Amino acid sequence: MGMTLAEKILARAAGLETVKPGDIIEPKVDLAMSHENAALVINQFMEVYKGTGLPENVWDPDKIAIIFDHRVPAESAKTANNQKKVREFLKEQGIEKFHEIRGDEGGICHQILPENGYVRPGTVVVGTDSHTTSHGALGAFAFGIGATEMAAVWALGKVLNIEVPGTIKVVVTGEFSPLVQAKDLILHLIGKISAQGANFKALEFHGPTIDNMLTSGRLTLANMAVEAGATAGMIPSDAETLKYLRETAHVTDEVELMVPDDDAIYEQVVEINVDNLSPQIACPNMVDNVKPIDDVLGTKVHQIVIGSCTNGRLDDLAAAAEILRGKKVSRETRMLIFPASGRIYREALELGYISDFMAAGALVMNPGCGCCLGIHQGALGSNEVALSTTNRNFKGRMGNAEAEVYLCSPPVAAASALTGYITDPRNGGN
Repeated sequence: MGMTLAEKILARAAGLETVKPGDIIEPKVDLAMSHENAALVINQFMEVYKGTGLPENVWDPDKIAIIFDHRVPAESAKTANNQKKVREFLKEQGIEKFHEIRGDEGGICHQILPENGYVRPGTVVVGTDSHTTSHGALGAFAFGIGATEMAAVWALGKVLNIEVPGTIKVVVTGEFSPLVQAKDLILHLIGKISAQGANFKALEFHGPTIDNMLTSGRLTLANMAVEAGATAGMIPSDAETLKYLRETAHVTDEVELMVPDDDAIYEQVVEINVDNLSPQIACPNMVDNVKPIDDVLGTKVHQIVIGSCTNGRLDDLAAAAEILRGKKVSRETRMLIFPASGRIYREALELGYISDFMAAGALVMNPGCGCCLGIHQGALGSNEVALSTTNRNFKGRMGNAEAEVYLCSPPVAAASALTGYITDPRNGGN
């Protein structure tokens, strides 16, 4: 019996010939990632495992990555002290995959890992962040875990007692219309199967549209797989994966590509043709409340956000800059842009995108997650509406339960910034 990509990766990580959905296994971990919440993991690591006979050092410092991104720079003494605690622990443990708040070394964790070559096809990646699913774009089995689970990983190098998920195969055909992107595809899929439609499953993306998609778009798909309830979102590794690892991540060592078996068994097959797909909008207050843009045209918007681990990559910024160049953001609308990494910020600066944004009236912020959460940047006022390229629009998501958040692609966000209303970029911003 053939195995899906998730099953093949988990079987190898658990030292088994085969696994099937429902099996309970303990796979070895290839990469363990945390951000500032590493302070919680440290507490668990130092306290829960004290006196158990386990070693006081992490199992493998080379397989742990820490990225400060959620509250950068620190917005309070509490955050600063937690970051200080993490720095001291990393130094003691010899953990060198640490991305500080330093120029083009820093950024959002789900961008830092792939662009630095930390993620490889066929590996198991865990992170104390739900959007760790992002790294399935490179053919890894990547999923989010809690602080206590991560403490166990730090001690043992494996995940304890996880269930092998069934897999939903998503087959995508057709060609995107101009200004329709991967973000529109994943929003459409989530609207189609619902926010619970892939609960405890892996989403495995296939089809000629995926084959022709750049890694940037694949990262968007895998990133938001969790918004359909998926444990993991995965794209089988291929020539595009290898090209990204060589040319963007500058990986020089051997890369093993992994694909599912031809006779793999899937629990469900979802087919989508994108030929006639229009820009999609996730309306408040659920990501699966998705409507075609025509249904929400003219909705007043007070704040536009472009960036995040979902849509803060260079081609996202390029698409927005092309629409904004030589024009002005509506005086009644604020526009915030935060690139996904310092490296992307620098590249956007060199290409003139940052100048385009500033000339248009947008505020370009340091790479980080602040606006997405609204925890210390970009919070909304009561009764305000945001249109954002981020990944969640739950009630209170951008810092205010009395505000509303709509989700969209970068072209929609840029076109709407010019008018102050949700606008179809295919109509020239009119």
